Amino acid sequence: MIAGTPSTASRALPQTAGAWAGPAARAKAAALPLISALLVTLPVFLQAPWVRHDPFSAAAFTAPLLTVALLLAHSDDPQRRRTGELLVGFCGSWLAGSLFWGWARLHPVYHLPLEAIALPLALAGLGSRWRLACGFYLGSLLGTAATDAAIALTGLMPLWPQALAAAPEQAGALLQLGAEAALRPGSLLVIAGLGAALVQLSRWCWSQGDCGRVAGAALATTLAVDGLFLVLALLAPRLSGLV
Repeated sequence: MIAGTPSTASRALPQTAGAWAGPAARAKAAALPLISALLVTLPVFLQAPWVRHDPFSAAAFTAPLLTVALLLAHSDDPQRRRTGELLVGFCGSWLAGSLFWGWARLHPVYHLPLEAIALPLALAGLGSRWRLACGFYLGSLLGTAATDAAIALTGLMPLWPQALAAAPEQAGALLQLGAEAALRPGSLLVIAGLGAALVQLSRWCWSQGDCGRVAGAALATTLAVDGLFLVLALLAPRLSGLV
């Protein structure tokens, strides 16, 4: 071998390292959006039944959750630190949801104002180290606003307090009626329009870096959960009354 000429084996090493680095980097980039998507589902499937059973303990759970989030956010490990920052944003959504569903659930007019209690902090923190927290919270809030808008524009808002005040078996029947009303042509047009807007906004967010991907994942998951809820209300209304 001529001196100074890299061998075949040595030339192959960077290529091999790059091949391994590609999937590893993609997996690392996907971790935060996946966590964001998971956190969006927790209020629906965990917080909702908890709040119905004991709203005070559900709201108080924000304190230990925030403690864990802050500990992770100050970790030396970058992935843990970013996960902790994301969890801080989730704490805002959890507390707001607990307050509304625990004490104001029969009054839809208070839903968005309570969900938006941390909005000033989230907007102010977008340029700080807490941008992941802010991205998750804002994405979740936008998804909630779109869901409320769909309910209002399809004329289903009066059904909200009726379904929540009814017994579980009656709530399921009311929700089924609401789902059937949502399938009317005018309602479908509204829902399709809002859904398309959320998809486009999610795609735009996805191109805006880690913070945007977190927000985009929250928006897309909200749309998926709403779709699942609509299917449950149509096909298994007893189950939808428990969510």
